[in-house]
Amino acid sequence: MQYREDHFLKFKPSGTDDLQNYLMSRSGQEERRLFLKILNEGIHGFCYSLYEEGQGPGHIIGADQIRRRMKILQPHTSWVRSFSCVEGNELIPEVAKELGIKTMVGAWLGDDNEKNKIEIENLISLANRGLVDVAAVGNEVLYRDEMSEEELIDYIEQVKKAIPNVPVGYVDAYYEFVTRPLLTHSCDVILTNCYPFWEGTSFDYSLQHVIQMYNQAMGAGGGKRVIITETGWPSAGAALGGSVPSFSNAIRYFINIHSWAKNEGVEVFHFSSFDESWKVGAEGDVGAHWGVWDKSGKLKF
Repeated sequence: MQYREDHFLKFKPSGTDDLQNYLMSRSGQEERRLFLKILNEGIHGFCYSLYEEGQGPGHIIGADQIRRRMKILQPHTSWVRSFSCVEGNELIPEVAKELGIKTMVGAWLGDDNEKNKIEIENLISLANRGLVDVAAVGNEVLYRDEMSEEELIDYIEQVKKAIPNVPVGYVDAYYEFVTRPLLTHSCDVILTNCYPFWEGTSFDYSLQHVIQMYNQAMGAGGGKRVIITETGWPSAGAALGGSVPSFSNAIRYFINIHSWAKNEGVEVFHFSSFDESWKVGAEGDVGAHWGVWDKSGKLKF
């Protein structure tokens, strides 16, 4: 995701009552202990980072690499989320199921109809093999303006018809579900990305901003299940408005978001599991620093 000033519904704090956190003026050492406690008890889900150093989209990734990283995540999560069904991504749900992890499996859609067809066919095939717990038809394709809403809804309906026993949705920023009621109606489940960082929000207000985003998606869904499919905070890189990347803010954001999620029963996928160098192209230098583990698989915090 990236900054798009004309689209987001900007958070406006009204005073100190808007401040909400689970940190209670803890020292850095106390914060690290709390972070490790939350991580070791396990969070709902991680977005699965597929690529190691020197790799990126277009590389074919094998099961051994996927399994090596999945075993790092296994003690810390109940779910993983994948983003595509080609180039080795289709092996992610298979490996996850071997290790007892539930799956949100994504079909990556864009402006290439032939590639879209393969992604959709592979997603349906994986679901029919019992490897998909939630199906995500597209990820931010409207945000990237690579497909019309009508085309996207057609794909969603195709997948729903093919796998009626699997919840099907579309992943995008929370405001897309507010402003596109036809899209929201077509989804069995609302899959929403919530990033205070990309809206330039100061860390102090970041949790309250996520709650506001989530509540907007909940309101748009009209009682449908809502899952936060991505949220996180980078540990390094350039600041964006009031959003400042740092190790401290990344660890504190993790504590806040997953404490709130556990207390409120909200399903949250943390973005991301591992740092990935290839992401600097689309997102700038912060793109490489969203992981809880570094690009070598070492815990960062």
